[in-house]
Amino acid sequence: MADIDLNSMSLEDLKKLQKDVNKAVDGYQDKQRKEALAAAEAAARKMGYTLAELTGLPGKKAKSVLPPKYRHPENPEQTWTGRGRQPQWMKDALANGHAKDEFLILTTS
Repeated sequence: MADIDLNSMSLEDLKKLQKDVNKAVDGYQDKQRKEALAAAEAAARKMGYTLAELTGLPGKKAKSVLPPKYRHPENPEQTWTGRGRQPQWMKDALANGHAKDEFLILTTS
């Protein structure tokens, strides 16, 4: 490994070096963690288990997609689940005196 004369470096160069070193350490640790997880999963599979079954921790679950709750009256392809950031069409409608309930998608169950 090359010796670096830190005393001759400017503050800007030292900060850049520090940032690069931190990034390299994080990347190395990430790689090691992934390799360890893969080895643990392979060992569990070899014994007929999943890692989640052995650790009691929940496995990866697929994100469930929420159905839309509101629909734009003029463009039915624009919908909103009612969660997260309000779409601009909803903001505009509310600013113009409309109520959210006017845009509810009625379900027939």
